[in-house]
Amino acid sequence: MIPTTYTYILVDILTIIVCFIFSFDKRIQFYRHFGAFIKAALLVAIPFILWDIWFTHHGIWWFNSNYTLGWHVAGLPIEEWLFFFCIPFSCVFTYYCLDKFFDLSWANGFNNMIVFAGSIVLIVTALLYAHKTYTLVTALVTTVTLIYLHFFAKAQWIGQASFVYTVLMLGFLPVNGILTGTGIDAPIVNYNPQAFLNIRMLTIPIEDAVYGYTQFLLVIYFFKRFQSKTEHDENITPISSLIQ
Repeated sequence: MIPTTYTYILVDILTIIVCFIFSFDKRIQFYRHFGAFIKAALLVAIPFILWDIWFTHHGIWWFNSNYTLGWHVAGLPIEEWLFFFCIPFSCVFTYYCLDKFFDLSWANGFNNMIVFAGSIVLIVTALLYAHKTYTLVTALVTTVTLIYLHFFAKAQWIGQASFVYTVLMLGFLPVNGILTGTGIDAPIVNYNPQAFLNIRMLTIPIEDAVYGYTQFLLVIYFFKRFQSKTEHDENITPISSLIQ
């Protein structure tokens, strides 16, 4: 029987393994975009890990050592560090595949609705529950992200990404469910009840879904930027070949 200390690391591995293998499928060839993904994931991971460290230090949430290997960096289990790369990888891979094989542009017709309705709901939530740290920070960060992507970055794919994130909820529920206690004796991640709304999907705080949505949007944004730069560089004809 596998020791419980391997639980979190197995969640990370099982989340990424199938997507990683299929990245080399000749019809998908996502491996060609590994560089763009790594840069995007790393860039987004930095503020989210700092957020994680601060929340852990202040007791907003904490980790059950019975389900981790016991290796910590800056107060976070090594599995939590891997989480910021494994989860985004499976999410970006799914987005890439759905975008490659299906026309999802219809969803972008909802961009304005998503940004305006989402921002209003989030701002009202932040005002009403300013005393709940996780709720407040998540609502504000998500609002700023939506406003930036829509009005400043002029992202035309918010509706499409939002639709894909809805599809990803099929994976989000079991993965985050395990992390928050579904199917196991105790949660891997515990939350201070004073810091969030305590509205849960199964055992998952609703803030986790919004937190994940923000992370997903930001990784997609930077992935697209790095992906476009790589493709542009590959299409530039070297000067030496022109001379020859």
